[in-house]
Amino acid sequence: MTKQLERKSIIVTDNLLKKQYYLLFIVLMVSINSIGAKPNIVFIFTDDHATQAISAYGGRLADIAPTPNIDRLADEGMRFDRCYVTNSICAPSRATILTGKYSHINGVIDNVIEFDGNQQTFPKLLQQAGYQTALVGKWHLKSAPTGFDYWNILPGQGQYYNPDFIEMGNIQRIEGYVTDVTTDIALEWMEKRDKDKPFCLMIQQKAPHRNWMPGPKQLALFDDVEIPMPDNFFDNYENRSSAASTQEMEIDKFMWWGHDFKLPQWMIDELGGNFDEWAKEAWKNDNERFTAEQKAVWDNAYNPKNERFFKSQLKSKELAKWKYQRYMKEYLRCIASVDENVGRVLDYLERCGLKENTIIIYSSDQGFFLGEHGWFDKRFMYEESFRTPLIASWPGQIKEGSVNTDLVSNLDFAQTFLDIAGAGQPEDMQGSSLKPLMFGNTPENWRKSVYYHYYEYPKWCRIQPHEGISNGHYKLIYFYKIGEWELFDLERDPYEMKNEYSNPEYSSIVSKMKNELAQLRKDYKVPPLETNYKN
Repeated sequence: MTKQLERKSIIVTDNLLKKQYYLLFIVLMVSINSIGAKPNIVFIFTDDHATQAISAYGGRLADIAPTPNIDRLADEGMRFDRCYVTNSICAPSRATILTGKYSHINGVIDNVIEFDGNQQTFPKLLQQAGYQTALVGKWHLKSAPTGFDYWNILPGQGQYYNPDFIEMGNIQRIEGYVTDVTTDIALEWMEKRDKDKPFCLMIQQKAPHRNWMPGPKQLALFDDVEIPMPDNFFDNYENRSSAASTQEMEIDKFMWWGHDFKLPQWMIDELGGNFDEWAKEAWKNDNERFTAEQKAVWDNAYNPKNERFFKSQLKSKELAKWKYQRYMKEYLRCIASVDENVGRVLDYLERCGLKENTIIIYSSDQGFFLGEHGWFDKRFMYEESFRTPLIASWPGQIKEGSVNTDLVSNLDFAQTFLDIAGAGQPEDMQGSSLKPLMFGNTPENWRKSVYYHYYEYPKWCRIQPHEGISNGHYKLIYFYKIGEWELFDLERDPYEMKNEYSNPEYSSIVSKMKNELAQLRKDYKVPPLETNYKN
């Protein structure tokens, strides 16, 4: 009996060892196969997500509205603290990311011009390098996507509830909340993709773009919270160019009762209205998209809040403060859903064993004003609009919890993706790969300043066209249609409240910055201003 037990014990032990050796063999084979394997690229891209609304960047909102899943990326990788855009508006930013070229080169200077899909883009070059490419979510470039093996996009700006999607040319309406639906489609594509090829997946969320309609799970979020206001909310725009005072971005003056603040039509009529016909129709269309169940949930969340506001009869500054609170809570609720869905993507990659050989990059098409200077929207070269989030996680490659403070740009994204994939970087692209920076190595010849150019006028928001440069310490802006300059000392005046252009103490700085501006215009082949923009 004892010998039989011993023999059984030996057999069991032998089988366990065989299984362990087999598992070790599999692990070793996977490791060997992954050495030198091309990494997957997942690019999560949002619309109008300000760095001020990402808790990894700190600031007044970090404790009130944390973003744990985006922060998770920062904890596991690198946070770029000085990433800037070339043109702070949706379509031009997307065109720059695809092409690695400024607006005047890729042709998309505003949200009106259609993107020429025949031109060179990084997805096309990745395809040539053996990658399968996919795009899901907001496109906003008018022409059909090119360079993608699969695409499923929102028409135009898209809708928050029960959005229409155009899948490879075929349009369908999908019930649900757009941030969830976009992620669903992205995860489904990853499940069905060719497992033998590396992939580049662009997940492009609509949120948190105006008109900030939160998802069902976030409708009551922040109801009992007061969002802190920026110190310069009641800015009087003194000591700046006239462009700062002639804009139409003030929360108190230029937001609409229905489209932006979510009030019912009868209440808008009682308040005397503050909408134009476009906004009225847009808000009507939004309400008509709800299912009966969604509408009931929405009304249950908003009716009591709206009734309390209507009865309060707020005036003047108190009304402006209420508008700020409503705007910010809607905006942050949309971001809460984005963050939740970032978590879904990260969990999927980890669960499916893709995390170790995948670089995940989170960014937005530009920054956004969250009450600074009393504003919403973007467009200006001021920091809140000009600066955009950029966070990258690449296990085993990027040091966990690292921070980069070099001047980087969305102009660099295309070449970065190509460099990561081991593909060639065309000489006509105007950026530089961020891959060395991700490894903690800043090239000696890295840029010392960034060039910016905004064109669209008068719609929307009546922001004067301007160009400028920033070296991180000083920023020079030229509003060329009105012939006015601004110079800001960002170290002394980080909120850009005082224009030092005419201050004699800064005359040498102005001269130096103008010379640098002229050089960058030459380097980037910027046409003369009189031909570069026409009313």
